[in-house]
Amino acid sequence: MKELVEFIAKAIVNEPTQVQVTEEEGEDGLILKLQVAPDDKGRVIGKQGRVAQAMRTLIRVLAAKEGRRAVLEIV
Repeated sequence: MKELVEFIAKAIVNEPTQVQVTEEEGEDGLILKLQVAPDDKGRVIGKQGRVAQAMRTLIRVLAAKEGRRAVLEIV
């Protein structure tokens, strides 16, 4: 899942070298934290949060296939 988030984020942003994804285990399951350059935050979030919501949906589907829960946070 980490690789998928990284791949999508690097395809969207202007500075792909600034993309960092970290994984943490939380109470609700896996927490993926996405960090991008300050100028690229808007690109990752998208208009009305559509890009971020689409990424979250993909993460939830992949996690459900594994029988887990996952959350994407944009830091």
